[in-house]
Amino acid sequence: MTSPRRILALAALVAAISGDAWAASAMDLYYERTVMVAADGRCRLFTPQLRAALSSGQAQARGAALRAGASPDQIAATGRRAQAAAGRAACNSPDITLAARRVREGFEGYARLQMQRFPGEIASWTADRAISQQQAVWRLSQPASFGADRAIFGLSANVGGSRTALTAVVAFADEAQPFTARIVMRDIGKTGGAYLSRGGARAPLATRLPPRTATRAFLAQARGGAEKSLLPAGAKRGMSFRFPEAAATAIEALDPREAIAVEFLFAGPRGDVVRTAYVEVGDFAAGRAFLVR
Repeated sequence: MTSPRRILALAALVAAISGDAWAASAMDLYYERTVMVAADGRCRLFTPQLRAALSSGQAQARGAALRAGASPDQIAATGRRAQAAAGRAACNSPDITLAARRVREGFEGYARLQMQRFPGEIASWTADRAISQQQAVWRLSQPASFGADRAIFGLSANVGGSRTALTAVVAFADEAQPFTARIVMRDIGKTGGAYLSRGGARAPLATRLPPRTATRAFLAQARGGAEKSLLPAGAKRGMSFRFPEAAATAIEALDPREAIAVEFLFAGPRGDVVRTAYVEVGDFAAGRAFLVR
């Protein structure tokens, strides 16, 4: 059984290793951050900004544990143990009060960051909390090149930042115009885990999807010309595709080592022609949590 004083010790360690300083094993770090996320959920210990920073750190730790070889079942079991440990301490206990203070001190600087980069095995996500009153901006983005074509995928925000959407912006070298786009990813309801090749971290993203029968797809909800502020660097024009919120939620549930396919569809004389960009799942969930204000 984890005592309140054990929770205090864990919180002290959480505070000491905020950000990218991984002083404990990945699974220990996930356990520690989950304890404090659970305690906050029950006792409302932190501000929304600090809560977002802690949740982002928890998601990063989950990704690190999976990359280190932990199975999804081990992650789930560790999460349950952490939540149970947090539930055994009274919200007004001196230990919880002191633990929350130490977490505030440890994550204070991280919570004030405006921008954060989340490196992956092949690609990285860039998260930006800034909001523009003049133009649409990327809040969370990952670039992708496929042949001579270039794309940016992630969460874009409209002018003023009142709405964000899962978006793919693409610039085709031949200025081709697809009639729609779709996201293809592993269906966690049909599979027992990620399909990862023996190439490990060196495996191309195109090899990190399961067979088509084990995937699910999300069709774009909207299509149009891309705003200049969202285009890949150097591109003069491009197209934008907006996807449903459910697609972003589904990406969060994937293994960070996996990839998703963003398929752009063109009408051909013998059926649809597809051009595909691949995006690394990576720390998408951590980046999304980082954006919460």
